[in-house]
Amino acid sequence: MNIKKKVLLIVPAYNEEESIENTIESIRKFKNKLKENEIFLDYIVVNDGSKDNTASIAKNIGVKLINLRTNLGLTGGFMAGMKYADRKKYDYAIQFDADGQHLPEYIPSLIEASEKGANLVVGSRFVDEKRPVSLRMLGSIMISFAIKITTGKTINDPTSGMRLFDRKSINFYVNNHNMTPEPETVSYYIKKKFNVQEVQVSMQERVAGESYLNFSRSIQYMIRVVISVIVFQPFRK
Repeated sequence: MNIKKKVLLIVPAYNEEESIENTIESIRKFKNKLKENEIFLDYIVVNDGSKDNTASIAKNIGVKLINLRTNLGLTGGFMAGMKYADRKKYDYAIQFDADGQHLPEYIPSLIEASEKGANLVVGSRFVDEKRPVSLRMLGSIMISFAIKITTGKTINDPTSGMRLFDRKSINFYVNNHNMTPEPETVSYYIKKKFNVQEVQVSMQERVAGESYLNFSRSIQYMIRVVISVIVFQPFRK
């Protein structure tokens, strides 16, 4: 990487008081290891109307903060971060979970894939490693199939929340309707002829707190996404 790129990690957070400090600490440790001429790494927490101490913890540790007073959900929170990235003209924006699952050491791999031509890069667990066949992975398998039959492209880990957007795709995201940080949007970018690629990453289990997606919600999520990709996405302009 010869030209120093401005990279923004967007960290949406809702009731993540148990994990947000450790997540930011991991980012800071990684940033301190970067060579001066590699990348300019910045990060911002989008507090999505948390009812716990997420916002105050972020403030106390000196993090840039977008503090939403009401809970808009991941879609609204991430859009706020993307608008900030677009306004401040970052070269790349990376969706980065607040719960400790995403590892910052894979950021250079995402950037390298983009510098080779990708507009959107998915941090995937299943590029070089085989996706396990299990009930837990059923939703991911079905969403991959839905994207494949509607776009012709295989996305091995469509539910991964670690995604890099380049300057072009950031601008597209904030200037189009119904954009979400979900698999439907990955499918939509493919439909609109953006170059979407995956790179191999590893992820940790959630460090603290509880995921919103319990078993029943996971089933509902899978069904909703598959219907969206197969039924509605072909008619989306």
